[in-house]
Amino acid sequence: MTDPATRLLDAEAEAAAARERLSGTLRKLQVRLNPRDLAKQAARDVADKGQAAAQASLDTAVRNPGAVAGVTAVAGLFLARHRLAGLFRKKDKPHRFKRNHEPGLGPKD
Repeated sequence: MTDPATRLLDAEAEAAAARERLSGTLRKLQVRLNPRDLAKQAARDVADKGQAAAQASLDTAVRNPGAVAGVTAVAGLFLARHRLAGLFRKKDKPHRFKRNHEPGLGPKD
């Protein structure tokens, strides 16, 4: 059997090593979880994804120019729908005899 003093020294050394490992892990986590670094990384990721999406859209547009022209035409018609509807709306014809008074109050009722 080992004497209690040796066991105590071994336990203290093991505890010190565990504390050191824990401190190292905490330092690594603090570096990884720094809010400024996380925000920068998120911004980089978003920019990369946006660039990839734009490139994919451009490649699709180059492969299908007819579809792009159709979508553009539909979008233009949608945005101009009120003005286009105004072109086809019936215009009111001016009435020859307009009443300038309420019914029942004048001689021309």
